[in-house]
Amino acid sequence: MVAEHITIRNNTNTPITLKRIERFRAQEHQKRDDITSLAKNFTRVLTNTTRSDEPAAAIDSHAKPFENKEVNIRIDPFESNKTDVRTFIDSDKELSRLTFDAEGQRHQIQTPVPTSESATMKALDDKPKHRFTGIYVTPSAQLTIFSSANLNAWMRELRDDTLVSALSIPGTHNSPTCHVAPPSVRCQAVSPREQLDNGVRFFDIRVQPQYPQDAGKDELILVHSVFPISLTGNKYFRDLMHDVNQFLDKNPSETLIISVKREGPGDATDEQLARILSDHYARPDSRWWVQPKIPTLGEARGKVVLVRRFGLNDNLKGAHGGHGWGIDAAAWADNTPNSTCPSGQLCIQDFYEVQETTNIDKKVKYVSEHIDRASHGRYPFGVQKDAEATRRYPFFINFLSASNFWKTDTWPEKIAAKVNPAAVDHICRRHNNEDGDCSTGILVTDWVGQDGDWDLVRCIVGMNAKLRERKN
Repeated sequence: MVAEHITIRNNTNTPITLKRIERFRAQEHQKRDDITSLAKNFTRVLTNTTRSDEPAAAIDSHAKPFENKEVNIRIDPFESNKTDVRTFIDSDKELSRLTFDAEGQRHQIQTPVPTSESATMKALDDKPKHRFTGIYVTPSAQLTIFSSANLNAWMRELRDDTLVSALSIPGTHNSPTCHVAPPSVRCQAVSPREQLDNGVRFFDIRVQPQYPQDAGKDELILVHSVFPISLTGNKYFRDLMHDVNQFLDKNPSETLIISVKREGPGDATDEQLARILSDHYARPDSRWWVQPKIPTLGEARGKVVLVRRFGLNDNLKGAHGGHGWGIDAAAWADNTPNSTCPSGQLCIQDFYEVQETTNIDKKVKYVSEHIDRASHGRYPFGVQKDAEATRRYPFFINFLSASNFWKTDTWPEKIAAKVNPAAVDHICRRHNNEDGDCSTGILVTDWVGQDGDWDLVRCIVGMNAKLRERKN
């Protein structure tokens, strides 16, 4: 294998300078004395196709580098530098430790990155001014550096007058489907609460009223298409909202966008679902944002923003001066690579019919193209007066999910193992727009957080850096 030159991309507002490169031979990796050590040091390698199952080790604290080289390579904010630094000298099994300077303080990262440290650059000063996240894409030999965020409260760092649709937002598809279920039904590795704690701020929820003729009961069953989400019994929307409310109580700087759609068997109607939600959840005194316009972050903090994928009864159609109730996504185009909802407030990529594994490349292409569409936006700061005004500043909602019930190789986990790393690769290497805010839009994913891998979420959150630094 021929050694590549490392490209370093600085996706922060702080100039950084590579100052030192230390190289370690393969045999000097940390010893694996037991199963715990092996598990701790297990790494995955990001590629644009799938995850690697090959174990790798962190650099042992006592290991001595066989090369220690001082350099002075500057990377300006939001710029990339293809350096003359090679990925290895003698063997592609070598590890490197890179030391950077940022405003007089040093930070270190290992490449390739071990899973247990994949999102953190080590600050060598006791009181660092900055925290950085580094993600290394092995096939392209690229290290992308982001400003770190506390994922449980990353919106805290953003301005109140920022439109929520301007943000880069991690989301999950069929968010509560983390339970024991057929592999074609299960879409998530971890619970909704763990998703929230790790930065997810968009939930895709499918429900079926259990008693559609009795709006006095709020029994909304969580479903995935016609299937319940758990083999051990029904799971309910009210319990999901209990976790959401607890999270927002603890993290009032955050907002959660919830897309609600009616699915499942039975004869319930959209109008019945609308009445249950309005009577039992999104009441006037609740924390739900049900105005038909896109809010600013200041308006939405501590609240649930409703994206409505169902029709309304006549009473709710007349709400808010006749403009309706919730962000209107009821006329959602099916299986689309790019479509704008009639409300004008959502631009959707939701191509999901991956009939064969060969179609996954098409899905990756559509995902990448929609990320790039979102990046062109340069949204204004400030409250918009009404729904019509926010049509000019829509949400870009981009589903990374796809499946084919009849093909085991195209079930959600298998698709995610290829599409998620491809999205990381695109964001880290190619996603940039000098004129826009470089937003990714809302990326709606399957199987994030599996084995502690939150790199995709961290990439998405990290793309808010340019927006955060804008003055107007």
